[in-house]
Amino acid sequence: MTHLKYLTALGAAALISPLTLAHYGMIIPSDNMVAQSDERTLSIDVAFTHPFELRGMTLVEPRMFSVTTPQGETDLLSELTSTTFLGEQAFSLDYRIERPGTYIFAMEPEPYWEPAEDAYIIHYTKTYVTAFGVDEGWDTELGLKTEIVPLSKPFGLWEGNVFQGTVLLDGEPVPFAEVEVEYYNEDGSAAAPDELMITQTIKADGNGVFTYAAPKAGWWGFAALNTADYTLPVDGVQKDVELGAVIWVHFEPWQTK
Repeated sequence: MTHLKYLTALGAAALISPLTLAHYGMIIPSDNMVAQSDERTLSIDVAFTHPFELRGMTLVEPRMFSVTTPQGETDLLSELTSTTFLGEQAFSLDYRIERPGTYIFAMEPEPYWEPAEDAYIIHYTKTYVTAFGVDEGWDTELGLKTEIVPLSKPFGLWEGNVFQGTVLLDGEPVPFAEVEVEYYNEDGSAAAPDELMITQTIKADGNGVFTYAAPKAGWWGFAALNTADYTLPVDGVQKDVELGAVIWVHFEPWQTK
């Protein structure tokens, strides 16, 4: 094949083989900093999506959905209501805030088979809500199979602030873990100049710590990806399992008087 024909073939392949879109488990509350004067019933969306492109994916009933507060962990799975999110099956929950504290909502989904990646996907997903000005408990480790433990408060952040977290797998830091970062393009106004800008990829350091500065206010998802030490079958063939530690963090718009 000549050099010109080779480049032409590459161009054609790029047209028919776009980048694989990143997947994200999502837990998005209607408010992540509840003040005394605010509405105290949160509306929480629980979904599986491509958040920048606003493309929904099917989320079957999770294996686990809970909230952890200073009083302990509470199972909320039975309180999820089936709904649609971005046109696909998802769940929602109305949760009443009764006491001051940090509320950590977490989900373990059923394994999702993704033919495009020839692998299963399990995204252990969480987000944080602070109530009535409490500034403690935001670095609590839940003991999930894999999770991101915040080193920066996961609330009360301005746009442009950095967010830091430690990637854990089986309770241990993951050196040089790959972390995908994506913006929830809720109103559809954000545009990426190139597909490479939709999902940004960074790496943790040797201690499993990563850093990212969010350029825009809104919800940002961080997904640290690792391959499980087990496989699951598809048509009698064992396939890899991608374990995602996902955290959703809200950044506030800069305000002036």
